[in-house]
Amino acid sequence: MRLLHTSDWHLGQSLHNFDRHYEHQCFLDWLLDTIVAEQVDALLIAGDVFDNANPSAASQRQLYRFLRQAKQAAPGLDIMLVAGNHDSPGRIDAPGPLLEELGTRVVGNVERDAGGAIDVTRLVHPLTNRDGAVAAWCLAVPFLRPADVPRVADGGDPYLAGIAELYRQALAHAESLRQGSQAIVAMGHCHMVDGQISADSERRIVIGGTEMLPAGIFGPSIAYAALGHLHLAQQIGRHAHIRYCGSPLPLSFSEVHYQHQVLRIDLDGQALRETVPIPVPRAVHLLRVPTRPAPLEQVLDALEALDFPLAPAYAQPYLEVRVRLDAPEPGLRARIEAALEGKHVRLAKIETSSSQRGGSLDDAAVSLDQLAQLRPEDVFARLYQQKFGSAAPDDQMSAFAELLLAEPAR
Repeated sequence: MRLLHTSDWHLGQSLHNFDRHYEHQCFLDWLLDTIVAEQVDALLIAGDVFDNANPSAASQRQLYRFLRQAKQAAPGLDIMLVAGNHDSPGRIDAPGPLLEELGTRVVGNVERDAGGAIDVTRLVHPLTNRDGAVAAWCLAVPFLRPADVPRVADGGDPYLAGIAELYRQALAHAESLRQGSQAIVAMGHCHMVDGQISADSERRIVIGGTEMLPAGIFGPSIAYAALGHLHLAQQIGRHAHIRYCGSPLPLSFSEVHYQHQVLRIDLDGQALRETVPIPVPRAVHLLRVPTRPAPLEQVLDALEALDFPLAPAYAQPYLEVRVRLDAPEPGLRARIEAALEGKHVRLAKIETSSSQRGGSLDDAAVSLDQLAQLRPEDVFARLYQQKFGSAAPDDQMSAFAELLLAEPAR
């Protein structure tokens, strides 16, 4: 049986206020072609299909259009989609009865029966091969919030223990359904121990609690675990069968050098035979100029040397400009925009840093009593010292004082 593992589409995401509908559509069109070319039996979408819990109508149409086109292009394709931490569980679940007609099963919520017990039967679904026979069972587990997991009195962290117990129950149910050489695969949207994160685009998955899960939550009879949440494609430790496929698009400039991909998973009976990464073409490039922060004059020279062909605005590269400053530069943006005149790129972000190392946050800390005695100009002076590593010039202090005395607009 052949699976395709993808996650973290983040449909509806904007990059520094630039809409990315075009890029997402290019990916979905490519994914349709890949499903057909690779003769895929099942598509696993491991959460964060949308960028937020209240997605735009355009991004919802984009998803449902893709699901319809996938059914037309590959009539026997099974699609399994679970909610991520960015998704609304209810919104993912709502069209479920209709989507089943397109060969798509969705799991947004963990449901309970009248007695309060988790209904694990809803988390286990069959996957069929191209002959229409059940070849695998899928543990389709969405992002789990603390209230979603069973209570386990083992003396450890109740959230981690509850997640492990939920997977144990779902696995036991899958094993009771499995016949012959049918495989078991798991899906999850979570942060595993040893998983490498993208600091600029991945939010903490559980606020105020333990969030990293051990690989041991996946029992030995699970042939493959298809994970979502982390945007860098990676396997977990030495466990080649537990993998993040990563996001198909770079979701921040920190992900410029990621190899964005989907994973082709080949199963041989109950065992994993092969995992093959398939690179996703990048429809729009992200540029960091220069690659490391540099003085403004060097940056302007590098920007003036850019040479990109004319393209529609939605297809022009995104640009992050990285400037090292020794003092404030009031005309910074205007000078950068002037250097980019006619360059056919989209200025998305200006990142500034200082060549001087200011004091640490610990050094800058003050007590509440000290804070109460600080005047606004004292705070400004401290921040300037921390950012630029030198005392604020007299003209800067004078300008700040004028600002404080200015009459507020009515």
